[in-house]
Amino acid sequence: MNRDRLAQGYRILNYYEMDYWSKWLKSSNEYGFLKEVPAQALQQKLRDLARAYQDGFDRFQPNKRMPTLRKRYLHSSFRFPSPDQFEIENRRIRLPKIGWVSFFKSQNFEGSPRNVTVSNTGGFWWISIQVEQELKTLPKAPEIPVGIDLGVARFASCVSEQGEKIYAPKNPYRWDESKLGIAQKRLKHKQKYSQNWRKQQKKIQKIHRRIANVRNDFLHQVSTEICKNHAKIFIEDLKVSKMSRSTQGSIDNPGRQVRQKSGLNKSILDQGWSEFRRQLEYKSQWRKGEVIALEPHYSSQTCSKCGYREAKNRLSQSDFQCQSCGFKGNADSNAARNLLAAGLRRVGL
Repeated sequence: MNRDRLAQGYRILNYYEMDYWSKWLKSSNEYGFLKEVPAQALQQKLRDLARAYQDGFDRFQPNKRMPTLRKRYLHSSFRFPSPDQFEIENRRIRLPKIGWVSFFKSQNFEGSPRNVTVSNTGGFWWISIQVEQELKTLPKAPEIPVGIDLGVARFASCVSEQGEKIYAPKNPYRWDESKLGIAQKRLKHKQKYSQNWRKQQKKIQKIHRRIANVRNDFLHQVSTEICKNHAKIFIEDLKVSKMSRSTQGSIDNPGRQVRQKSGLNKSILDQGWSEFRRQLEYKSQWRKGEVIALEPHYSSQTCSKCGYREAKNRLSQSDFQCQSCGFKGNADSNAARNLLAAGLRRVGL
């Protein structure tokens, strides 16, 4: 209805108008099946749609666009926004028009439940219960600044006055890349939406879920440890989307070293640099800390001992040797020291 209104030059419907028309559609023969769905779930989806149109017309949104038709089997979720609409008893929950459903309680929660979201991801149903509670103040992190350089061979090189700590990468996608490729090839030869196609799709979802779980677990462990021990965290302001952009080019202007760049892009995205920075930022706030992003220009070409900058200082991906003072070391460790020094200058320490 909104697409037709836009095509005719009329304004789009707001949420309350959409809600009115949805009730009218329930009484029709064509859309009578909507009565089977809990009214709260439909209302929340209409709110999402109204927000999507609002964002599409918002000139302050950097990536604004009109909503598109939703693909089937993607982002399958619904929510109940009010505590009056559900009831929880230990390991089961009562949902409108669904009844009592048992669930595995991964952890005990304190506080009063406010809303519930049910989602289907990777062939499994998940339920998230948001509660309202008074959070305990976490102990403040020590005032020990640290410089962090991210890399492919080394996930993170952390340098502080206490010394250096290196975190080796996990690369969960590389572990299951061949298994995932075989599963996707088998899916290609099955009739779409058939029972065998759905079974194979669930196998692929299981592999993706394992990859995501391993990556998230690793990132949470590393980010929590860093935020517990350092109140000032200096990292590179990396533009990951640009760094992982393909160099394939076009027929008239083909790219160079496309295969090598593709492997590098895969490793960057596999390690989750953007998610790691996001976790550092909010976990640092919990402990009254601060994450400061610095420009990464020439950090790997500048000597951390004498400050001499030269492209030839970096002999290889991992080796660094200053052409002026002769200092030798790992390139990532040298870059982390430069980030630490630049960060201290920026904060006036």
